[in-house]
Order: sequence, then structure tokens, then C-alpha cells
Amino acid sequence: MSYATTADGLPRTIAHRGLSAHLPENTLSAVRAAKQIGCDWVEIDVQLLGDGTPVIWHDNGVRRCSDSRGKLAKLDLERAKALDVGSWFSRHFAEERMATLDEMLTLLDELEMGVNLELKVNRGRDPLSLVEAVMPKALTALPAERLIVSSFNRTALDAARDAQPDPERLRIGLLYEKAPREWQRDAKALNAFSLHVDWRKLKEKRAREIKDAGYALFCYTPNDPVAFAPQWDWGVDGVISDDPALFKHHLPESASLAERLTET
Repeated sequence: MSYATTADGLPRTIAHRGLSAHLPENTLSAVRAAKQIGCDWVEIDVQLLGDGTPVIWHDNGVRRCSDSRGKLAKLDLERAKALDVGSWFSRHFAEERMATLDEMLTLLDELEMGVNLELKVNRGRDPLSLVEAVMPKALTALPAERLIVSSFNRTALDAARDAQPDPERLRIGLLYEKAPREWQRDAKALNAFSLHVDWRKLKEKRAREIKDAGYALFCYTPNDPVAFAPQWDWGVDGVISDDPALFKHHLPESASLAERLTET
């Protein structure tokens, strides 16, 4: 099984936190599973432990997705690695451990996968420390065409762009719930590559505006391909879904000769 790309080589489907509909989110297993079903891109979250180690984790705390509780910022690597981060999802994943950024980047490189790496800045955390710890590793580990760095936090995105000013070497994604009126000002200031928006809050006028301005457009987190179908006609490039296999037979027709030749 394989998934289509756009004429520009952008993924039509990105597995949200790995194949999170079927495996514990943001884990090495969830990323491997995404690859196994033919999805070549994943979206994952990165933030820092209390000792400064970058790890793949979404929440401010560990209660929802582990066998313990407490703030991520209170953990060092040894304590974080002792957590069971799979049993909350299913007993079959009881041996799953929290992934470090280094481990995840190594896996992505081995599998030749692309990643939308979200710089997750939860309340009380320092975006500059996160960028300083993450960006050199990400830029070294993966080629530019297989890396998009996104965030809701503007300070983090500004620092990421400062770390690599060349937009050809670092593709930045502006992450919004709903793209504001001033989205284009933000995109120009960051020399952004893409916008990532909540599909439930996207309107056709805004979608076409974004595409007419030359930016890639991704929507999170649709899991109903029939409900989402009209948005393909607005120019959306790809979906960030918990279960990308649902979209296998609901993707837009090829828009170019290059895509048609790829699929034959």
C-alpha cells in the first residue's frame, strides 16, 4: 500500500502522532506502524524533560499516556524511561517506553520517512531552550525535503528560523486552530512553507487565499474522509490524521502528469 503525493511532492496523508488510532501516540511503534501501512510522513511532538533531554511527548504531564502522573518538567531521562507508555492504550504495548528525539530521528532516517515536528511549548516551558536543544539535531539528521517544523508558539518559530534562515534548508509550518486575518503577515515574516489548521474551522475562502499565495496547506485532524472530501476541492494539500488508511480511496485526483505517471 502506498499513498499519493501532490505534484510538488507533498504528502497527501500524514500520520498524526504516528498511527495513533491503533497504537500508543508519539511512540516508536506508532511510527513504524505508519510506515508499514505505506504512510511515509508522521506528525510528532517534541518537548524537554526537566534535565533538558528532548523527548517525543504531547502533554504537559504524563498521566494520560503512562502508568504514572506528574509534570514532564519534573522528570529526568532515567525516570522517564522507567515509565510504561503503552499499557494505557492496550496491554499489548506494556513494554513501550518514551522515545527521545535522538531515537526518533534515527528511526525516521532508517525508514526514510518525513516528519512534521511540532515544537510543543506547554504552559511554563521555555520555547528558546526547546529550540536550542531540538533544531541542531533535526537539521543534521534529516534532509530538508523530509522535515517540516511547526508550532503554535511564535517565539519558538522565530527562534527556529533564526537557527536556519534559509527557507530551502528549513521548512516552517504555521500552526493555527483557525488561520487569522493576519496569517499572511506571519507567513511572510517567518518565510514560512506551510499552514496547518484545524479542518473543522477552515473556510473555503481562507483555504483558497492561502493556496493562491503559494503556501502549502495541511489540515488536522480529520478522521472521516467523506466529511472532509469537499476541502480537497479548496486546494488542501494533505491531511494529518490519526488513521490515514481511511483516506486511501478518498484522495483527490492527480493534478499533474507527474502524478499520473507515478501512479501507473
